[in-house]
Amino acid sequence: MTAIGAAAALLLSACGGGGGGDGDSAGGAEFNQGLTEVTNPSDQSGGTLRFAISANVESTDPGNTYYGYVWNFSRYYARTLYTYAAQPGEAGREVVPDLAEDMPEVSEDGLTWTVRLKEGLRYEDGSPIVAEDIKYAIARSNFGEQALPNGPKYYQQLLADSDDYEGPYANEDDPLAGFDGIETPDERTLVFHLKEPFYDFTYVMVPPQSAPVPAEADRGEQYQARVVSSGPYRFEDDWTPGNGLTLVRNEEWDPETDPVRTALPDRITLEEGIEQNEIDQRLVNGQLDVDLGGTGLGPAMKGQLVTDEEARANIDNPENGAHYYLAVNTQVEPFDDQACRQAVQYALNRDAVQRAWGGEIGGSIATQVLPPMIAGANPDLDLYPSEDNTGDIDMAREKLAECGEDGGISANIGVRADRPAEVAAAEAIQEALTRADIEVNIRQYPSDTYTNTQAGSPSFVHENELGLMIYGWMPDWPTGYGYMSQILDGDAIKEAGNSNLSELDDPEINELFDEVITVEDPDEQAEIYAQIDELVMEQAVIVPMVFHKAVLYRPDNLTNAYFNPSWKMFDYAALGTSETGS
Repeated sequence: MTAIGAAAALLLSACGGGGGGDGDSAGGAEFNQGLTEVTNPSDQSGGTLRFAISANVESTDPGNTYYGYVWNFSRYYARTLYTYAAQPGEAGREVVPDLAEDMPEVSEDGLTWTVRLKEGLRYEDGSPIVAEDIKYAIARSNFGEQALPNGPKYYQQLLADSDDYEGPYANEDDPLAGFDGIETPDERTLVFHLKEPFYDFTYVMVPPQSAPVPAEADRGEQYQARVVSSGPYRFEDDWTPGNGLTLVRNEEWDPETDPVRTALPDRITLEEGIEQNEIDQRLVNGQLDVDLGGTGLGPAMKGQLVTDEEARANIDNPENGAHYYLAVNTQVEPFDDQACRQAVQYALNRDAVQRAWGGEIGGSIATQVLPPMIAGANPDLDLYPSEDNTGDIDMAREKLAECGEDGGISANIGVRADRPAEVAAAEAIQEALTRADIEVNIRQYPSDTYTNTQAGSPSFVHENELGLMIYGWMPDWPTGYGYMSQILDGDAIKEAGNSNLSELDDPEINELFDEVITVEDPDEQAEIYAQIDELVMEQAVIVPMVFHKAVLYRPDNLTNAYFNPSWKMFDYAALGTSETGS
């Protein structure tokens, strides 16, 4: 068995003990214990950690994913320049080095960021991880017509001297020729050149797009079949969507170079396409350890367990920073008219939508875009008020008349079929909008393709007249830019993997996003984010529903479980199991 390294000791220190090494402390668990401390602490290695998810995984390729659960899970086999501290509570928001030796050196003008890699970093085959591999990984995910479709394009937006770069697939002989936004003067140094100062740039280097990819191993979108591991685990076999994945130990991983991963299990298994009720039941029965999706129990099991005092001890109910909302597309008639969009705002029954998520344990009613924990959020912002949050039907009809649709309208609403709470919310929306003569037709799609092929594809949205789409969004990092830019900035609109589902391209809002990235003062930033939020609500392109609270279940055999606010779910890299089979 591989040594567990310093990360496990750090976890045990955080919770005040060694847990006896056998994971027996689950009997003393408490409701919401994982929000502030490590539950069932143990340094025991071995066994199999079992994950399952109700959909197929979006992608295992670190450079081709935007779902938070993949960002979290991929850390088993993909290390990044920076990551978040392996701690519960506020301590888990701290950015710490991963592949990087230290925090970046930043020039006085804020335009040059220099990062040095640690010594002794290796892939699963024993070959060294070098700076150019990280530069290549960023190139393949951000640049050129053949760039990987999923995931953000922050590097493309921010790096200088790269606007004419056509991506690594345009020049097989020299794939990085012309990519001057990043220099690699030696094998351990990366120098990032920015167009303008961007004081959140350290956060940009946390997501898995900075995980190294050796150019000779890249197969474009097929690279997901067997990602070359830089972390403590490697693929046992090739992965194909829907067939599950097994990870085994990467013997070339050196725990001395890794500040956050405990690598306790010997194996990690992932099942795909398991119905949510079955996942929940198997968690409670001890036949599974973690629901990979990270959004918590489905409605049926949630309602059953939160009222059971004994079962509640195994539950954490965190505010996870997610906002579930209704996106209104500005390019689909009649929602190209602001008044028609505002009619939807007034007609929504937010009380019914909250109940679809399980009531107060499922989330709090939202009336603005920014979640409460993001600086700039204004809880008093409510441009479409109604008594008891049930909607203002008279105002909705007035707005329909204003946009020339006083006879009523019909609309299609897109939703992820394998997420029961979202389907229930779509039905609540359908019922609510019918009261205002807005007929809603529900269109269901699988989660793994929703943000790329359906809702995330403007051409599909237009062809299928998806004027309304249910979406959930977590911040890429905990600032207003990290939360709002990809869903509201016109520059973020993409042909595939698009997250600006409203296709909002408002010059005033775009200009504020351009301005805020050059502002260093956090209070001044917050004022701009609050201004953006209010402008977006006036445009009525996002209909707020709930600020989500997950109901996360911890089986008794799951060790070192805690909620990390940066990953917005359990910190997967810290988990172990007391069932080692030995």
